[in-house]
Amino acid sequence: MSQSNTNDDNRSEKEKMIAGEMYNAIDPELVKERLDVRRLIKKFNDEEEPSKRSELLQQIVGKHGTKSYIEPPFRCDYGYNISLGESFYANFGCVVLDVCPIQIGKNVMFGPNVQVYAATHPVDPIERNFSGKEYGKPIIIEDYVWIGGGVIINPGVKIGEGSTIGSGSVVTKDIPPYVVAAGNPCKVIKQLKQ
Repeated sequence: MSQSNTNDDNRSEKEKMIAGEMYNAIDPELVKERLDVRRLIKKFNDEEEPSKRSELLQQIVGKHGTKSYIEPPFRCDYGYNISLGESFYANFGCVVLDVCPIQIGKNVMFGPNVQVYAATHPVDPIERNFSGKEYGKPIIIEDYVWIGGGVIINPGVKIGEGSTIGSGSVVTKDIPPYVVAAGNPCKVIKQLKQ
């Protein structure tokens, strides 16, 4: 986490948030943006027609690759910090806490109930409790990755190209390219051919 916050910092709370610095999550601009995207997400989740859902998804996320598809229900914080590569697929129940950039490559697949958390909070209980303060760490999921059902991806993680993450894993650290990794915490269990 960057420690560059000073009293003379004229940036908005949104600018601090996207930069991965401590910010105030109860800032009125951010509260409004979360409410606005929740309205779009409700329409997305309630829409039965896939082509109309695709149009709504383009309004929700920052970048939407061709042939990207998310099964409802889907949830996110802001949407504009999410970048989806071509032919991305997410099964039911995907949650993305996108307080800073989350970059997902092409031909990536998510099983059901995958959760991607860029958001985090101070560990000091006094600083954390009731202050509205939080920060984020960007997440990168490279091309050709398969994330099994029920996986939790924690802030600041990078998952390398061509890797597979086993169901139920909790990814707390970077995963190299072309491996199978699983567990809590997630660890490499097998090297794959490139």
